[in-house]
Amino acid sequence: MTTANAVGARLPSPRLIIPALGITQILAWGSSYYLPTVLAKPIVADTGWSLSWVVGGLSLGLLIAGLASPLVGRQIHRRGGRPVLAASAILLSLGLTILAASPNLIIFTAGWIVLGCGMSAGLYDAAFSTLGRLYGQAARQHITTLTLFGGLASTACWPLSAYLVTELGWRGACGVYAAIHLLICLPLYLFAVTDREAPSWAESGARKVPAEHGEAHPRSSAIFLLLAIAIMVGSMLSTVISVHILTILQAHGIALAAAVALGTIVGPSQVGARFVEMLVSRHHHPIWTKIVSVSCVALGLGLLWAGLPFIALTLVFYGAGIGLESIARATLPLALFGPADYAPIMGRLARPSLIAQAAAPSIGAFLIQWLGAESALGIIVAVAAANVALSIVLLILVKTDRSARPPKSMHVTTQ
Repeated sequence: MTTANAVGARLPSPRLIIPALGITQILAWGSSYYLPTVLAKPIVADTGWSLSWVVGGLSLGLLIAGLASPLVGRQIHRRGGRPVLAASAILLSLGLTILAASPNLIIFTAGWIVLGCGMSAGLYDAAFSTLGRLYGQAARQHITTLTLFGGLASTACWPLSAYLVTELGWRGACGVYAAIHLLICLPLYLFAVTDREAPSWAESGARKVPAEHGEAHPRSSAIFLLLAIAIMVGSMLSTVISVHILTILQAHGIALAAAVALGTIVGPSQVGARFVEMLVSRHHHPIWTKIVSVSCVALGLGLLWAGLPFIALTLVFYGAGIGLESIARATLPLALFGPADYAPIMGRLARPSLIAQAAAPSIGAFLIQWLGAESALGIIVAVAAANVALSIVLLILVKTDRSARPPKSMHVTTQ
């Protein structure tokens, strides 16, 4: 048994923690990142506020989340994930309550500032950091499993949001989500997530054990910089496409209803790719997950730009790529830098990624407005191809770094 497992053996079973985090991730994503997709038009219709300002609330929230993410990572490292995740439930509930009660656009914007703080403390990066702190290198399999839950957020919450808006209005929908965070998410964090054994791992145990998978030294700034850029570019691409996919598909002569139907392929493709990764992850280094991820994104978008008739296939490739990207952004830093400082490292990596996501919708809209959807997609494909090249350089650096160290087993036994 590895040291990681010896530590993990004293912790509550992941069979309790992973489903709890999975449920809260679905609700957290659905009531923040995916909220404007359904609520934006009802808000505009009810208030008369500008659509760009209403949707811009999410961009502001992502910007705030990016600025706060290093602090969140340090707090998880020092105090564990439970208090940070619990605080996220309170912040998300407060932010949604402010949205529900907002009499004007200024208060509405303030609600998104609070939501941004909650997103920083409660979405993927915080959950991944919590698992890394608890389970060390063995967290890789648990992280992959958690992303299966996260991939269902839009599938579960878009219909729920639509139902709530129909029955209660957009303010009532925000109020219900606020109550859900207090009555469901907060108790799950407090009772299912524990850090009682984690400090010995986070502060000392992990530092005494070299990370498996050929850990790169934390001072390897070139590897960290390339990884941060690759994650940032991947996040920007996925956000641009998620916001503008219908416009791009319609530019190919596809009717709106058909474009919406085709867009639904992306979600199942994400979940399918993550499931395959869960089955095979212990047999390869996470750098290969990253390579496959960026390659699938570039291939899918490239085929779409080329105008091939198999639109569904292009979206399958794209969906699989962004599905794997969520796993790579969490497991690759763990493999490269080890579990000792995993939470602070995740916080540092999240900042440029979230800031890029905040800017991505506006960048995409600018490109489409001034160049047209086809030319804008061509630029996006070029950026995706550049990310493949960047990831290959990262692979070479990782291999070079690993070759300078004693060989280590590629197999991690999990609970």
